[in-house]
Amino acid sequence: MRLLRHAGKVAREWPVRLLFPPTCLGCHDLVTSPGALCPECWPHTRFLERPWCPVMGTPFDHDMGPDFLSGEAIADPPPFRRARAAVVYSGVARRMVQGLKFADRTDLAPWMARWMLRAAAELVADADIVVPVPLHRRRFFSRRFNQSAELARALVRLTDLGYAPEALVRQRVTRQQVGLGAREREANVRGAFTVPPEKKAVVEGRSVILVDDVYTTGATAKAATRALLRAGASAVDVLTFARVLPGDFACGDPAII
Repeated sequence: MRLLRHAGKVAREWPVRLLFPPTCLGCHDLVTSPGALCPECWPHTRFLERPWCPVMGTPFDHDMGPDFLSGEAIADPPPFRRARAAVVYSGVARRMVQGLKFADRTDLAPWMARWMLRAAAELVADADIVVPVPLHRRRFFSRRFNQSAELARALVRLTDLGYAPEALVRQRVTRQQVGLGAREREANVRGAFTVPPEKKAVVEGRSVILVDDVYTTGATAKAATRALLRAGASAVDVLTFARVLPGDFACGDPAII
């Protein structure tokens, strides 16, 4: 019976595969199955793996023990509980982020969310709701969609978590982060986020996963986390698709905002 069901599935998918053959997530080469990387792109994708800092999720060269913190976490303790990302922001991952954000490649979001879920098992186990980092309505209307919301929505479909896209709003227009240094980024988003009074009940007492596309200096994640905590969230974890590792920050990159 299982063999018959599999044969039926293959028969149903065959016309679709013929008309729309699967292509690599990082380029346009043909691959054997949807959501895969071609042999050329795979070696240029660095997944973040343990051992890593239990707070920041940045990888260590050697296993330092379960409670060993990175210098970043010690020198500047973040307001969020943990940060995790699926991949390093380089190569194929960079192209995927730029495709989603600037080329309307929303079809990438479900596959990116699958990679994020792989890195977020411990976060999902402790969470109640998923909240995307919001765009200001002015920028939303010009872009037509929020890439963070696309990722968050796709993540929720893979879990049993609640989805609260309106729990956090960007209450003022901020400058594009492109070209800004770390301190300028922090000043740019300071006080930019808030939880509307009518939405406080959604986050109060809840453990939140805050979703964004790229973690760069952490300025946006920290500002958004503080707004959620002020509204009564019990804890906030940050989950992004990609992570700019300390020392790799390039303020001129158009996708790092």
